[in-house]
This record gives sequence, C-alpha cells and structure tokens, in this order.
Amino acid sequence: MNLSLLLPAALAALAALILPLLIHLARRSEQRPTDFAALRWLRQRPKPRHRIRFDEWPLLLLRLLLLALLALWLARPVLFGAESARPWIVVAPGADAQVARARADATNARLHWLAPGFPRLDAAAPPPPAPLSSLLRELDADLPAATVLSVFVPERMSGADGQRPQLSRPVEWRVLPGTTPAATPIREIVTPSPAIRYAADRATALPYLRAAIEAWRDPAVPDPSRQAPSKQDSVAPSTQALPSQSRELIWLVPGAVPAQVREFARNGGRVLLDAGSGWPSDAASPRAPLWRDASGAVLAEGVAFGRGRLMRLTRAVTPQAMPELLEPGFPRRLRELFAPSLPAPAWVSAKAHAPATGGAAYALPPRDLRLWWALLIALVFVCERWLATRARRGATP
Repeated sequence: MNLSLLLPAALAALAALILPLLIHLARRSEQRPTDFAALRWLRQRPKPRHRIRFDEWPLLLLRLLLLALLALWLARPVLFGAESARPWIVVAPGADAQVARARADATNARLHWLAPGFPRLDAAAPPPPAPLSSLLRELDADLPAATVLSVFVPERMSGADGQRPQLSRPVEWRVLPGTTPAATPIREIVTPSPAIRYAADRATALPYLRAAIEAWRDPAVPDPSRQAPSKQDSVAPSTQALPSQSRELIWLVPGAVPAQVREFARNGGRVLLDAGSGWPSDAASPRAPLWRDASGAVLAEGVAFGRGRLMRLTRAVTPQAMPELLEPGFPRRLRELFAPSLPAPAWVSAKAHAPATGGAAYALPPRDLRLWWALLIALVFVCERWLATRARRGATP
C-alpha cells in the first residue's frame, strides 16, 4: 500500500506551523519586573542572556499536529493498493446457491449475487432480468488484478448480449443445473389493427389499405373484433374521434398534424402520416428510413415520439405515385411498419458462453482518506481543547 497526495501544492499550508511557535514565544510568561527603591543603589550587573524556552510542550505539539493534519487534508491523501485480494464467488440467479456456499466455506471467499450492485448472497435473490454479460465485465473492471473470480451460472442462461465476454483474468466458470428465471412470459404476437382517419380527397387510398389489413388476418383464427364490433368504425373521416382501444393509426389528412394525433403517438401509439402531412415541430430529427423501394428510394420514414412512433409516407397512396400498392408484398411491408419490436433472443447455453481472457485490465481508483483524516483532525482538536482549558494548567496557554 502506498500513501499519496493528489494535491501536493496544498502542503504550502504547512507554513502555518510557525503560528503556534510565535504564540508560545510571545506569551511564555506573564511575569512583569517591578522596581524597588532599595535596589536603585545596588551595583548593576550584566543581565543573563535568556534562552528561547517553550512552555507546555504537550499543548504546543498538539497544535502543531493539528495544523499539519489540516495541511495534509487539503492535499487530498489517498491510499493505493488498499483493496483486499480475497477471492470472489458470484452466483447468477437460477443457479444452486448451496454449491457456491460450500465452495466459499472452503476457500474463505466472498459470496455475491451476479446482479446489479452485486448484493451479498445472504440477501434475497434479485428479480430478473439481469444483463449477466455486462455485469461480468463490470465486476472484472472493479476487482483487483490479483483477486480470483469464480462464477456459478445455470446451464440455460439469459442476459447475454451477443458477444462472448472477454475479461482481463481467468475465471472459474461453473455450470450448474437450472435456468435463469424469465422476467416476463413471452408475449403472444398480436396482429396490428390500425384505425384509419382520412380526408375526403384521400378516399381513393382506402381500398388498398383495407385489402392489406384484411390480408394480415389468419382465417383460421377467429377475429374478436368481428364478433363484437366497436361503436367507433375503424375507418372513418378525420372529423370522427380517434379510437380508444387501438394503438395504431393511419392518418390520411394533409397539413399540420392536430394535437390529438400527436398525443396519440406520444402516449405509446404508432401513427402513419400521409405524405402531405407536416412533421410536428417537436419531432426529433434525423428521421430513419423504414421502407425503401427496389431502387432504394425511401417510401416511409419514422422517428420516436414520446412513448410511441411517428411515421410518414413520402408518396401519395395511389398506384401512379406508389406502384408498390399493386405488388404482392405490399401487405407485408405495411404490416412491418406497425409490428411491435420484439426483444432480441438472449437465451444461451452457459457452457458455450464461458468468458475468454485477454481483455483490458483497468487500474483501480485509490481509496480517498479525507473522511478518516477529518475524524483524526476532530480527535486531535478535542484533545487540544481539553489541554488548553483544563483547570490545572499554568499561566501560559
């Protein structure tokens, strides 16, 4: 371990050590000479030379020590190499913790969950999900280079990020029976059912859009919307209110986008705007291309908007401006605009995901000693005040 100072220039404050010395020299005695008449006729003799003398050495030393500690505190003392090299054992949720406890008892290792914050294994199991690969890289960067790391994971592991972790140290990778608990059950893929609001001069686009939406439905699966139709028609003029149950909307109205449509998208809806609609001023840019034709020209672009998404066609919905309306792939491409993004698969075999070595090692930050230094200063100050105010001290401070 090495003690260092991050701000050595602050040691210039040590010049204040001369102040207690001057105070003790100036006030070393409160005695004053008194002239007597009978002594006037005595023969004068040379006065003895006075030596520099300090009174109350313990008090003086405490004051000097107090100023020295204050100067060192200003210099920001830190301690390098104070980290413990005690082995670490981390357990991923889903692995048998009893096996890890038995191993820790034999090696005197520290036991922690492989979870955000690395809580102790005595605490309750952390809730899923947990990015295990990222947590391994974080732990490897936070531990000293000499610390031995053992990782216990279930054989079917989630939380991977597509790349095999590469750490700066060899890791004992123990695969145990079990499965990482899932955060939420896999959601059923729901067919989007966008509502359409149109202006009178955009009514010619409705047959193409209705046919595409009808092509999304599987005839073998009953459609509950047909059995219990909503009071609000899914295809209606723009003067009609927006649907309250659907989270998808096709807005075929040129001009500025009204506030109700913007709020629909901001609250989690996905809105496809007409080519003649203007982008809202509060929509972020640049906008990402979402659909291209065979030549690479952009047919639809979009941007995140609040908790939802705003999209806009770049051409009018007519066969003359957009020949893709007549192609067999048009329903599929239109559906991709409204399909919710699914989470990337993260289940991996733990045996095939063992960390590799060769990663970069990072120097650990030093331990800041200013808090402990402040406590020591407070203790010395209390002792100095006790010596300075005690009842049986001399005349000098």
